[in-house]
Amino acid sequence: MAGSSGEQAADYRSILSISDEAARVRALDEHLSTRSYVQGYTLSQADVDVFRQLSALPADSRLLHVARWFRHIEALLGRPCDKGEACGPQASKGRRVQPKWSPPAGTEPCKLRLYNSLTRNKDVFIPQDGKKVTWYCCGPTVYDASHMGHARSYISFDILRRVLKDYFQYDVFYCMNITDIDDKIIRRARQNHLFAQYRERKPPATQLLEDIRAALKPFSVKLSETTDPGKRQMLERIQHTVEVATGPLDQAVLAGLSEEEINSRAETLLEEAKDLLSDWLDSTCGSEVADNSIFSQLPKFWEGEFHRDMEALNVLPPDALTRVSEYVPEIVDFVQKIVDNGYGYASNGSVYFDTMKFASSEKHSYGKLVPEAVGDQTALQEGEGDLSVSADRLSEKRSPNDFALWKASKPGEPSWPCPWGKGRPGWHIECSAMAGTLLGASMDIHGGGFDLRFPHHDNELAQSEAYFENDCWVRYFLHTGHLTIAGCKMSKSLKNFITIKDALKKHSARQLRLAFLMHSWKDTLDYSSNTMESALQYEKFMNEFFLNVKDVLRAPVDITGQFEKWEDEETELNKNFYDKKRAVHEALCDNVDTRTVMEEMRALVSQCNLYMAARKAARRRPNRALLESVAVYLTHMLKIFGAIEEESSLGFPVGGSKTSLNLESTLMPYLQVLSEFREGVRKIAREKKVPEVLQLSDALRDDILPELGVRFEDHEGLPTVVKLVDRETLLREREEKKKVEEEKRKKKEEAARRKREQEAAKLARMKIPPGEMFLSESDKYSKFDENGLPTHDTEGRELSKGLSKRLRKLYEAQERLHEEYLQMVQNGS
Repeated sequence: MAGSSGEQAADYRSILSISDEAARVRALDEHLSTRSYVQGYTLSQADVDVFRQLSALPADSRLLHVARWFRHIEALLGRPCDKGEACGPQASKGRRVQPKWSPPAGTEPCKLRLYNSLTRNKDVFIPQDGKKVTWYCCGPTVYDASHMGHARSYISFDILRRVLKDYFQYDVFYCMNITDIDDKIIRRARQNHLFAQYRERKPPATQLLEDIRAALKPFSVKLSETTDPGKRQMLERIQHTVEVATGPLDQAVLAGLSEEEINSRAETLLEEAKDLLSDWLDSTCGSEVADNSIFSQLPKFWEGEFHRDMEALNVLPPDALTRVSEYVPEIVDFVQKIVDNGYGYASNGSVYFDTMKFASSEKHSYGKLVPEAVGDQTALQEGEGDLSVSADRLSEKRSPNDFALWKASKPGEPSWPCPWGKGRPGWHIECSAMAGTLLGASMDIHGGGFDLRFPHHDNELAQSEAYFENDCWVRYFLHTGHLTIAGCKMSKSLKNFITIKDALKKHSARQLRLAFLMHSWKDTLDYSSNTMESALQYEKFMNEFFLNVKDVLRAPVDITGQFEKWEDEETELNKNFYDKKRAVHEALCDNVDTRTVMEEMRALVSQCNLYMAARKAARRRPNRALLESVAVYLTHMLKIFGAIEEESSLGFPVGGSKTSLNLESTLMPYLQVLSEFREGVRKIAREKKVPEVLQLSDALRDDILPELGVRFEDHEGLPTVVKLVDRETLLREREEKKKVEEEKRKKKEEAARRKREQEAAKLARMKIPPGEMFLSESDKYSKFDENGLPTHDTEGRELSKGLSKRLRKLYEAQERLHEEYLQMVQNGS
């Protein structure tokens, strides 16, 4: 047995000191003969060093031990290294090593770009804090019912929010405000209060007529001074309505009609003149309203209605909701700091923002969003509010472009204590203080309607950056496009608006959302019958696809039968599927272009429909797994957009949210049994020729099941397709089908009537003997020959040869017709 590794090293040194190579190899062979072969598997550094001294395997076959160790070490470490060559494991004859691997080049993934109103470009979206996104959205001013203009903004932002959160996987913190202190709210609350008091007093008819005339005087002046065509048209409509309603009451009083009749007409006039009287009462008595609770009841009621409308539209609630009335102390502090920073000044109890001082600062700029609108006094005054634009208020400003941060309250207005006296917040400061309190000195996204860009959002930016002394309060400004109604501008003040509740009476929340998805979020959307018809057709198209896929998936197969061999058609469809998914992703990266996404999804469904139709024509079942993958993907995308409730696993839910999944899984087995039973009965009825049973089967399909929200589709040679569909949809389809059938019946009857008339007219012509056919035309001819053919016109001139020839042809044709008639009479037909 060999000694320790230290002893081995000493032996090796003595062997290596032998100068004669042959003698050195013999000595090494003798040394190795004393070592166990098993020990050789654990190499020492000394073994390796000696091995490196050998340039090749010894030629002398008697040196068995050296040869054995040489091969052993060569197998483990490779051949000995030549001088200057790096040693280590190498490929020897008959051995392979792994080739070098290179990663694929790949393609650059597209980045999300959003249209940023601050740059008027599509900018790459980069949140300030990793995947966290801070977002502030301007909420409603709650003084009336929410309308489709609100829906335009809040559905669009809901779609954007869902896409950022659920598709791009951002962690979105979404904050929205409720404006419950505002000039419009104050005026509306006072008007409602004063009109209710006036109505409770039940003024006599003569007093009502006198008040109406008094109210019409300032109203007429206002009408004559109004230049805006839309507002003028609205005022003229109010004036006309009041005048029309005044006449009957005037007549009743003059005629001395019964008190009941006079009261009835007075009530009608009160209703029609509500806007006129409310405005007049506010202008004469508004300053007397002192109860602050009057100004909180109105916004509280309409805020509740707004939240109910948003829930009905499937708009996600905000993560944080701020009300102006709850943030008055923060607003006061915000204003104070702006003043301390040198960008605000107090004047007569109000505080104004110094736009000149701010704009002249090197680190600030005013009018970032719409610089071309700076100085637009009409827009600035609208931003200040109706109650805040007066000669004395304008004189308090250093510049006409300055705007109110805090307004000194006048009689008839709510107020809060502050360092400058009792007052109330300006409109623009409200959002700055609330958003700044929750989101800090810089937010990722600020959203609002397009019409808020100037002055509201430009003023928000200015006062917030004056407060934080920075130039980056908002990184991305997103503004939703306008909403028009059948091409006309929508305006609550012009009473040209449709409430969300009214819209939901005509169309479902999903249909409204689909209409919005089919348009760009930043462009004008026209709410019209054409727009909604497109959304209805899209919903129907997608729903039919989901129902057809569900039918394919219900076909019974064993577990291995779920996986079928792919033919060329499946490979091609799958390629198209992935092409469409890539196109959808690119469209979403391009400013969340849902319009393109919806078209790509429609095209994908069309390709699937063609595939299923081809399989149906060939009497073959389509590939279940592939169609399920497509349907699940489309369902997932529609869920992301908020067009499908979370409870639905595939396609649009049936029977309302939270019940659809159970409804379908519970009912479908029974419906499938009914379908199979019906097919068996129909088969027997056809074989036995029992039409009454077939009629009953058709009645079950066409009349009974649709009432229950079930559609049976019969296909020749294939099993009946069973679909659970919304009941209203089926009943509407049935009515449309009846209408089409009725139109076909009417067309058929009309065609039969025309045919009968033509046959009757032909028969009448056939009865006329040829010799009599021209005799009645005395207005054309005056003389005839013995056969009844005309020879002269009414003036006695002989007919030309050409005309005579044409008349002869007509005569001969009539001869043939009359002979045919005589033959029919002879035959008794």
